[in-house]
Amino acid sequence: MRDFSGDHQWLSINTATVRNSLGADWPLDKIIAACAARGIRAISPWRDQVAAVGLKRIARQLQDTGIVLSGYCRGGFYPAIDAAGRRAALDDTERAIDEAKLLNAPCLVLVVGALPGALSGKAQYTAISRARSEVRDGICASLEYARTVGMPLAIEPLHPMQAAERACVNTLEHALDLCDELDPPAESAGGAALGVAVDAYHVWWDPKLEQQIARAGARRLLAWHVCDWLTPTRDLLNDRGMMGDGVIELPKIRRWMEAAGYAGFSEVEIFSTLDWWQREGGSVLDTCIERHRSVC
Repeated sequence: MRDFSGDHQWLSINTATVRNSLGADWPLDKIIAACAARGIRAISPWRDQVAAVGLKRIARQLQDTGIVLSGYCRGGFYPAIDAAGRRAALDDTERAIDEAKLLNAPCLVLVVGALPGALSGKAQYTAISRARSEVRDGICASLEYARTVGMPLAIEPLHPMQAAERACVNTLEHALDLCDELDPPAESAGGAALGVAVDAYHVWWDPKLEQQIARAGARRLLAWHVCDWLTPTRDLLNDRGMMGDGVIELPKIRRWMEAAGYAGFSEVEIFSTLDWWQREGGSVLDTCIERHRSVC
C-alpha cells in the first residue's frame, strides 16, 4: 500500500468540502487558487460551482495551475414520473459528460436517483423496482453517448438511508452487476467505460465490501472518496466527519482498493453543516492535508 505520510501528492479535494466555508459560498476559482497554493494537485468539482464561475474560465484556471480532476460531480437522477422527465435527465447527463470532457475529468460520477419527488417530500410513485429499472435504462442510454466522447461513467452506490431520495443503487455489488451487464469486459478490453466510485461514507458497513472491491479490480475502480462516519451522526446527509474523527477503517479499505489495482487519488468529500462548513476554508484544507498524511 502506498505511503501517504511524507507528502500529499495523492490528495484530492471534492470541492463540496469547502464550498460553504464560514456559512458563505466559497467560489470555485477561490478554491482552486487555495488548493494550488498548498500543493494540492487534484480536485473534484460540482457542476453548479463550475457554472457559477464559467466552464471555460475554470478550464483555463486548471490548465494554468496544473491542477487535475479526480472526478466530476455529477450526472444521473434518472427516474421520473413520465417520459419527458426521463428524457430531461438523459439530456442533463449528456451535458455533464460534455463538461467533464472539456475539463479532462477521468470520469463523471453518477448519483443515479431514486423515487421521483421524494427529495422534495412527496414521492410520485413508491415502486423502488421501477426506479431501479429506470436507472438501469438511463445508465445504458448515457453510456451509449459517453462512449462516443470517451468519458467513463462511475456509478456511486449510496448508503441505504438514501435509497428513497437520492440513489436506489445502495451496494457495490449492485453497482458492479450493472457494470457487468451494460459494459461487459469483452466489449471494453482497453478499459472500462462504466465503473464505480467507492465512497467510504456510503459503503464502509457492507459485509461484502472487500469481496466486491476485489471483484471490481483496476478496470472498474474509477474513484475513491474519503471522510468519516461520526457516532452519533446528527444529520444523515450533512454530518460527515473529517478522516480520523469517526469509525471508518480507512487504511484497511484503501488497502483493499490498492490490492485490487486502484492507484488514483484519495478524494476528500465532507458535507458538514454543523462543523467543517463553519470553519475558514484554508484551515479546512490544511486539516485535510494533515489527516491525509496521518490517517488515510
